[in-house]
Amino acid sequence: MMVSVTGAASRRVLVVEDEYLIAKRFAGELAKLGIETVGPAGTVAQALALIAHGDHLDGATLDIKVRDDKVFAVADALQARGVPFVFATGYDQEAIPDRYRHVVRCQKPLDPAQVVRALFSESGQDLISVSEPS
Repeated sequence: MMVSVTGAASRRVLVVEDEYLIAKRFAGELAKLGIETVGPAGTVAQALALIAHGDHLDGATLDIKVRDDKVFAVADALQARGVPFVFATGYDQEAIPDRYRHVVRCQKPLDPAQVVRALFSESGQDLISVSEPS
């Protein structure tokens, strides 16, 4: 199966993940789709700093628990700026507060096409193309 993303070259996605190897692998998978990764941020404080002082963000993936902190302050900051995000986690839906029940929860290990679809398909753009190899 081949996955391609149209119009993704200028997309910037914040990755909040405290497990280095998971973050590095996922950033590489996003890069293959033409998406620039911001971070990864391994703490809530790092993520908040990137949001407050960084350039424009088009989306974000948030692990629910980074180190010993829950990521909901980051979700609040992104929501206040109108930046779409997904929860990228092994936790079940009950771990997510009611105010974020509308946010897509992507189960680890992450499928980059699922994440991109969840982040950007509501914007009215059909970015994902999936095809079987010839």
